Amino acid sequence: MATVPINASSAVPLGHPHIDWQVESLQKIQNAAQKISSILDLDELIDNIIDEVSNSFGLLESSVYLHDESNAEMVMAGVHGCTLHSKGFRLKVGKEGMIGYVASTGQMRYAPDVSKDPYYIACEPTTSSEVAIPLRVGERLVGVFSASHPDLDAFPRQQLRLLQALCDHMAVAIHNARRFQSERDQREAMSRDAEEARAIQQALLPKSSPYVPGFAISGLSIPARAVGGDWYDFIPFPDGRWGIVLADVSGKGTAAALLMSATRGMLRSLAEACCTPSEVLTKLNSLLVEDFPAGKFVTLVYAVLDPANRSVTFANAGHLPPLLVQDQQARFLETEHGLPLGLSCGDYSQSTVELPPGSRLVFYSDGITEALNPGEEEYGLDRLARHVSCPDASAVSVLDDVRAFANGVLPRDDASAVFVKVMS
Repeated sequence: MATVPINASSAVPLGHPHIDWQVESLQKIQNAAQKISSILDLDELIDNIIDEVSNSFGLLESSVYLHDESNAEMVMAGVHGCTLHSKGFRLKVGKEGMIGYVASTGQMRYAPDVSKDPYYIACEPTTSSEVAIPLRVGERLVGVFSASHPDLDAFPRQQLRLLQALCDHMAVAIHNARRFQSERDQREAMSRDAEEARAIQQALLPKSSPYVPGFAISGLSIPARAVGGDWYDFIPFPDGRWGIVLADVSGKGTAAALLMSATRGMLRSLAEACCTPSEVLTKLNSLLVEDFPAGKFVTLVYAVLDPANRSVTFANAGHLPPLLVQDQQARFLETEHGLPLGLSCGDYSQSTVELPPGSRLVFYSDGITEALNPGEEEYGLDRLARHVSCPDASAVSVLDDVRAFANGVLPRDDASAVFVKVMS
């Protein structure tokens, strides 16, 4: 179809009042649409919509109702010029007012004379005409926009079309803002849950290092996420001996933390029965095989320190071997057999080593040895052995060295270490 030039003799001149009104109204619609499309805060968006439309079109009253699907109601989320109702006012879908009618039918309803409209619910006494327009995104009802005017039949057909066009922008903007708010609320709730879980897990770790004359014992654990599956523990016995635990539950995050907490409780109960390390792990494993989900397991070193004899007896369930430093030489302590806990039933062997003055015994998790630098090189066992051979090495210095090796990047996996130093 050929386009008629705007300056043709048959065209309405630009200065004609009708054309000027259309141009001005379109500009209002464009300005309002631009303003609301960039707002993601739902309350701010709705207040902005109400103010912008009311000021642009000289309305007596305007409001935005949002659809509460679960209760089949429309909830007033924003209002301008109404002295009877406020935010939170509710109308039943399909049962109450022009708002409820439009929400149920999905069609605009215009009352040029509200006194003759059966669905109109009186509000401002000076209201003479009102229009209610559905806010939809596809087939989904988002809400309803309503506008009132003190004059009869105050909304000509062209203005109703412009308001409908603006309502399309409103619907998308409100839909996006509600999704953004919902996702933000979910993230905040998850963050709160994670912080609470982290606080609970941190409370399960030793609050201080044990005081053992002739020994300096310390531990540190850094989770890769808010919570993790690594943990260490110090368990006092009545005869002066100490149980020392370092463990790593498979996986990360909340699931690993839950399994860690369960394993910790079982191990403490068994350890307090004063069984040997191998007996503790054998009994613990039989319990975890029954309870653990398929594919989940725990690697764990459990040692009993005897300060009187300066010796330690330990059993290893698939964990990295403890590291003994003596005369500035480091060696890894192996046991004969011991599968990770929770996979299948089996026995666990144990070993006893002497701890002469000046020696150090180190327990650690794979979050340390498998930490990567920017070149994808692992920290490794050899680098760990060299570091702990230094006289001033500690759990803190090991994790600081790992962080420096990884160029300041936090470990991808939980990283934990326990040091047992024998004073000279």
